[in-house]
Parts: sequence; C-alpha cells; structure tokens
Amino acid sequence: MEKETSKIKRYHLLDGLRGLTLISMILYHGTWDLVYLYGFNWEWYQGIYAHIWQQSICWTFILLSGFCWSMGRHHLKRGLMVFGGGAIITLVTLIAMPENRVVFGVLTLLGTCMLLMIPIHKWLEKWNPWLGLAGSSFLFVLTGNVNIGYLGFESWKLIKLPEFLYHDLFTTFLGFRQPEFFSTDYFSLIPWLFLFLAGYFLYRGLKKMGMLDRNETMQKILGWKVPVLSFIGRHSLIIYMAHQVVLYVILQTIFQQW
Repeated sequence: MEKETSKIKRYHLLDGLRGLTLISMILYHGTWDLVYLYGFNWEWYQGIYAHIWQQSICWTFILLSGFCWSMGRHHLKRGLMVFGGGAIITLVTLIAMPENRVVFGVLTLLGTCMLLMIPIHKWLEKWNPWLGLAGSSFLFVLTGNVNIGYLGFESWKLIKLPEFLYHDLFTTFLGFRQPEFFSTDYFSLIPWLFLFLAGYFLYRGLKKMGMLDRNETMQKILGWKVPVLSFIGRHSLIIYMAHQVVLYVILQTIFQQW
C-alpha cells in the first residue's frame, strides 16, 4: 500500500502532460526548421493556427513549472541547472548559428522563475491562493504586450509604455525589449513570470482544498500513467537540450539524399 501511495504522489499525470507538450514542441520546432531552414513555403505556419499551437506549448510548460515548484526539492540546484541549460543553448547558438540565436529563451526564463521563488515563496504562502491566482492571471493578461511597447494582450493594446524603458539587454530580459534585439526564442520575465505564479497559486489552492492528497478521485486521476509520456516528462530538460540538434541531423541526412 505504501508503495502504491508513493507512486500516486508522483503525480504521473503531470509527467505525462509535460511529455505530451514536449512532443508537441519537437513537432513545432521540426516544422520551423522545414520552413525557415529548408524553405518550405507553408503560409499557414505564419497564421493564427500555428500561433495558437506555439502558445499552447509555452503556456503549458510555464504553468506546469509553476504548479510543480512547491512539490519539488533542491530548488536552488534545479533552478541553476535549468538556467545553465538556457545559457548553454545561448552560447552554442551564438557560435554555431548566430542568425538563429536563442537569447533569453524559455529555459532562461524557467530557471530565473525557479530561483526567484526561493526568496519570495514564504511571503507568497501567506496570500490567499485563489486571490493570488486571480491577480497573477490578471497581470499576465495586462502585460501580455509589454514586449512590443504596450499594456494589453494580443491584438488588444491598452496603453503605450514610455520608450525609455526599452533601453538595453537588462530591460530586454525584464520584458522591455530594445529595438535591435533579436532572438528566435524570446521569453522575458514579464509577462511570463505571472503565468508561472498562476501555476504556483493553482497548486496552493488545490492543496489547501485537499484535492491533491485527500480526494480519492483526484488521486486516481493524478496517478494515471502513460509510461512513454511519463518517461519523456521526467527527462524533459535533457530532451529539450538535445532535440534541436537531433532534428537538424535527421533533416540534414534526409535532404542530402535528395
């Protein structure tokens, strides 16, 4: 019985969701390679459906990361590993393919969020989790267009922000992107930290209600396991680090035969 409880408390469903999202991301990046590196003329990839696809991937990753933060241990070690992974990707792309460089990518964001939580989580624990969820969700939507100079979300531009905020690499890291900055994978602290916090508060709220450890139905749902997806989800960092190289080698091999 103890062994089974331990398995359920692993929350295999979350591993599976992470694994499924990682597969979706690999397919998305493979399509990106075909369009931008191999010249496939797929207009739909610049359209709304591809945008929704891309957003579904990053939203899920970041929300899950925030949700799982409280369940993890060794926060400093994990945060430094993820941030370091982002730094390695930046260095490699700057050297090997500067025209497609990744600066302030999703790993840099996630590592930063994990590390920022260490000094502030005791303070956040004092908040009502549902108010925290509502507030962080509101801020995420409100600051969704910060990168392009506005408060607002997607096509909704509420207030134009002062141009002096958009100054250098540090402000770009925060979300106020300097005009000459370029990255093929850019996730600034604002607005994405607020989505990470939404995941954090969602976990705290469900935990407070007893949904995660005292609700038998929820325990069964969270314990549901698809072995392949769970494996991918548990090893998401190393797979993320390697996937683009593997994709490039596979595509190069295929197209060299044509």
